[in-house]
Amino acid sequence: MQTPTPTASGIAMRFADFSTLGEALDYAATGDSGVNFYSARKGLEVVLPYKELQIRARDLATKLLGSGLKPGDRVAMVAESDADFVIMFFACQYSGLLPAPLPLPVAFGGKDGYIEHIRRIALVCGANAIFCPDDLSDWIEQSAQTLDLVWSGSVTKFLDTHSIASELPKIDPDGLSYLQFSSGTTRFPLGVEISHRAFMANARSIALYGLEIHKGDRTCSWLPFYHDMGLVGFLLTPLVTQMSNDILPTRDFARRPLVWLKMISDNRSSLSFSPSFGYDLCARRAAKANLDHLDLSCWRGAGIGGDMIRVAVLDSFVERFAKTGFSGNSLMPSYGMAETTLAISFAPLGQGVVYDTVDLNLLDQEKKAVIVDRNSNIASREFVLCGSVLPEHQLEVRDEAGKVLGEAEVGRIFVAGPSLMTKYFGNEGETSCVLAKTGWLDTGDLGYLRNNQIVITGRAKDLILVNGRNVWPQDLEWSAETGVDGLRSGDVAAFSIDTDDHEEVILLVQVRISDRQRREDLLRGIEGLVNAQCGLTTQVIGVPPHSLPQTSSGKLSRSKARKMYLDGTFEELRRKKEAALN
Repeated sequence: MQTPTPTASGIAMRFADFSTLGEALDYAATGDSGVNFYSARKGLEVVLPYKELQIRARDLATKLLGSGLKPGDRVAMVAESDADFVIMFFACQYSGLLPAPLPLPVAFGGKDGYIEHIRRIALVCGANAIFCPDDLSDWIEQSAQTLDLVWSGSVTKFLDTHSIASELPKIDPDGLSYLQFSSGTTRFPLGVEISHRAFMANARSIALYGLEIHKGDRTCSWLPFYHDMGLVGFLLTPLVTQMSNDILPTRDFARRPLVWLKMISDNRSSLSFSPSFGYDLCARRAAKANLDHLDLSCWRGAGIGGDMIRVAVLDSFVERFAKTGFSGNSLMPSYGMAETTLAISFAPLGQGVVYDTVDLNLLDQEKKAVIVDRNSNIASREFVLCGSVLPEHQLEVRDEAGKVLGEAEVGRIFVAGPSLMTKYFGNEGETSCVLAKTGWLDTGDLGYLRNNQIVITGRAKDLILVNGRNVWPQDLEWSAETGVDGLRSGDVAAFSIDTDDHEEVILLVQVRISDRQRREDLLRGIEGLVNAQCGLTTQVIGVPPHSLPQTSSGKLSRSKARKMYLDGTFEELRRKKEAALN
């Protein structure tokens, strides 16, 4: 019977003080820790100690160069949560190739959409090879039909057909380590260039100041490797701090989320992160589950990131799992993005979730976060404090004219520091829009400072402007989802469209009720509730379950939902559903 790698590495801890990721793996390989791959049904399936990862990655690196690939070439990689991906990623680090993790098919509405997305990314990064799991080989080969590639297909088949080895090059610490592609479904995917030096700066700050990693820590994750929080936070950072790491595929988590918590309990993991929807899914499943087998008292850093943080969701999680030893003080809001490698800020360990309840009218009209009583009759919303900017980094909140704002004044968030991306790969125009020559990055996020902690209020591009009033789409969505029985987190998408004479606000609602009258009553109820709470006239439209689009990292894509609405996609889905029922 297999056993996972031990928590104790047996070597002195080093905190990302390496020149390159290959050097970091060489050191981790001298210890006993490693990566362990699980499945929801079979449990532990593959144990990959760092010493074995080093041997296999170095061997593969020589064969990649022997196949005709050259240092600097781009290698697109479908990021399955398995050993092959990890070995290939580090083979690229040793060979000087530039890996570009690609998403799995789940977020792309079927085979054709996925094939086209992979083809676009391959074109954007000028891929010289594409690697994938065995079961996706046919799809990837279709994506690659019009591309001039050294290789397309699985790692297994590559190793079966390539045996020529070439000498490994010396790796430049100032060179690029990998490309992180944006998680959205935009027409032109953006590849974020991350250097070895930028990665190490971010990982070092995460380890020393964000998570305060120490001996005895162990990580556990279901986050996908094609997303920055999964790749950097829960594959690379554990390795460069020599921690053992337990991995559950994202699709297995979606089906059986409580397996994630069982892994934390069984292996005594201390650090694990999730977007809010992951905590929500666990809390919902726990309502009908026996939790007596769980002991979550070991979980000292339960991070939240990747989307807007919802206080009610986290309160529900704490309530459900208190009897398992989980403490609300372990919750750890954070803020980050791929353009800063990953992390920008962490709430202090042990603080738990601290939030402001602010007056929505003053937020909308005067762009000020004025605290009000949670139980008052004033229209309000809760926003979570996400900690201070990491050491060696800077953060400013600015108005539209570029003036730096004071505490509780809402504006656009800018950051600077050693973790920033080099640029967007092959896209100087988009780079110049967000990255100034002075070194400051425009994050595109809106927020304010409170007690030197950053508070995120939304994305600038999602903000709805109606009759001169700024409306946060998440306020409309949350009002519906929390005020109406039968709706779940992610069931509502809010956006606006231009009509002949005004801006119209649309709410798309995923409805699971088949009875026509009950469905219409539900939609009218949502319309009345949102209008009363937010003082806004909206058009509420029902759409089929599971039809609202998500990015590859699981976030609601309002821009894609808007496009689908204007294209008539939801109407077509509704007609097909009704035809199937008849």
